[in-house]
Amino acid sequence: MAMGTGAPGCDGLGARCGAFMQSAEQVHLWDLMGWSWVGVVSGDDAYGISGVQLLLKELEGSDVCIDYLEVIPKSHTLSKIRRIIERIQSSKARVVVTFAISPDMEVLLREVVKQNVTDRQWIATEAWSTSSHYSSWSGISLAGTLGFALRQVDIQGLGFYLTQLSPGGQQMQPLTQTVWEEMFGCKFVVESQTNPLSGPQCTGLEKMESQGELYFDVIYNVYKAVYAIANAIHDMLICQPGKGPFKNGECPDIKLIRPKQVRKNYMKKLSVKILFLLYFDENGDLMEISPSALQVPVSVCSESCPPGTRKAVQKGKPVCCYDCIPCATGEISNATDSTECNKCPERFWSSTDRTVCVPIQVEFLSFRDNMGIVLSVLSVAGATLTGTILAAFFHHRDTPLVRANNSELSFLLLISLELCFLCALPFIGRPVPWSCMLRHTLFGISFVVCLACVLSKTVVVLVAFRATLPGSNVMRYFGPFQQKAGIFLCTLVQVVVCVLWLVLAPPVPTESAGGELGARVVLLCAVGSVAGFTLVLGYISLLAGVCFIMAFLARKLPENFNEAKFITFSMLIFCAVWIAFVPAYVSSPGKYTVAVEVFAILASSYGLLLCIFAPKCYIILLRPEKNLKKNMMAK
Repeated sequence: MAMGTGAPGCDGLGARCGAFMQSAEQVHLWDLMGWSWVGVVSGDDAYGISGVQLLLKELEGSDVCIDYLEVIPKSHTLSKIRRIIERIQSSKARVVVTFAISPDMEVLLREVVKQNVTDRQWIATEAWSTSSHYSSWSGISLAGTLGFALRQVDIQGLGFYLTQLSPGGQQMQPLTQTVWEEMFGCKFVVESQTNPLSGPQCTGLEKMESQGELYFDVIYNVYKAVYAIANAIHDMLICQPGKGPFKNGECPDIKLIRPKQVRKNYMKKLSVKILFLLYFDENGDLMEISPSALQVPVSVCSESCPPGTRKAVQKGKPVCCYDCIPCATGEISNATDSTECNKCPERFWSSTDRTVCVPIQVEFLSFRDNMGIVLSVLSVAGATLTGTILAAFFHHRDTPLVRANNSELSFLLLISLELCFLCALPFIGRPVPWSCMLRHTLFGISFVVCLACVLSKTVVVLVAFRATLPGSNVMRYFGPFQQKAGIFLCTLVQVVVCVLWLVLAPPVPTESAGGELGARVVLLCAVGSVAGFTLVLGYISLLAGVCFIMAFLARKLPENFNEAKFITFSMLIFCAVWIAFVPAYVSSPGKYTVAVEVFAILASSYGLLLCIFAPKCYIILLRPEKNLKKNMMAK
């Protein structure tokens, strides 16, 4: 990659000039290639030191980090060279940037070839990038090397001047002495020097022809920079008032030329032909060649963080080394390498991959859900079946079987069971204030009426047979009026509890998180008053327990009148359902808690209906010959 570069501010022998030009271009190249993790190898001289210093300055505020910085010693000790190569091979940085002159690089690269290091992308500076010396022995180790090179132009007289350069009587001139020492890697002895030399001593007989070409490019770069600045200053001097680059077309003060004015206001417009064209951008910087045609290797400390994650710098490491942390629930990132996750707005939640915010899903036990449809069908079917049995009983109300089982209590029990089946419907559908209040109160009162009727029937049967004993007059306390009064009082207690519950702290619609926290909202009915809810269920449980005990005591009554046996069985089913309901209700998530409650209501209602009335319906509808008074009184 050839870079025709030039810039003001070059000093010394061109070392700082070459480094200055290439440092900015190096960083720009890395950015284009996507390299954020590189290693640097430099020479132990002015060229390497100044190059690294300027490179580090260019990296300030960039997204590029340096993994290691190794210096090639002038002594070229093999152990130190091998240590540098070990560091290169152990690093995750596949890109190796060099700031060293050709003799130093040759020592390093020969050992690289010897150890067959082939998985590194070398970036060469102009000091060795265009040299044909390496092609004869580098093999595949340096294949694909990218190099910065200064365009070579023959400056008339420059080569002859350099080859004639000799320390001789000019030894005390600092410029000539420094050039000589850097070219040949030696040191001149100074009369006042007392410390031993750190390298070989310069004799002054070294041949410039063998090394001079190493500095042709650097000197030519200075040549271009001088011409570029000269032309910019020339434009300043010939500036016409009204056509200047400043406000209102003013021209600069040529008595005090400022470098910033030259760079920002004139060099950016400059196209100077210095044996070839130089083009400067709007900031006065030289434009560069695009590397888009290259096959780019990957050199990063950490892979890019995909959308849905954020970067978290690894402790004790540069900013280029980071972990990709998934965004928390309710937060997203929709770009690669995001440094933070953004919280979703209200009523929105993060998608599964944390890349977009989606509306929160609202769930409730709906009439359109499969489970809602099944429960609705069971509810309506139960109510229809109860209504059919009620009609059959009313049609056969004068038969011995119906009259023997207290027809009025049977009708009231069937009506209450009808309500028990229908009270399941308010539990299905979107919760609203009226449905929340209706579902629990209707359920509580319907079941109390039902259990009160069962209890009354059981007590009457039990007392009726006790009353047949000589001298017993108990039945006068359990006549029709007393039975109705008992049912009324039992129901009144539950009504009072429900009224107080609705007045003081009624059930209301509420939201709760379902599934992944916050991703879904489940609409439920909050009970409002836990005490009210507990009293309603507790009172139902109390009546169910008393019914079971009374029916159990009456289980050995004569066969034809043994309705208590069926009541006992129905109470067993009732109690089993509601005992199992508690753990199932607590462990069920979201809308399934409502489904569990509806199922318990329907199961217990079906248990009461079928256990108590199925045997009677069998006789009434299928075996009418048994529905005779003599059969009822046989035993």
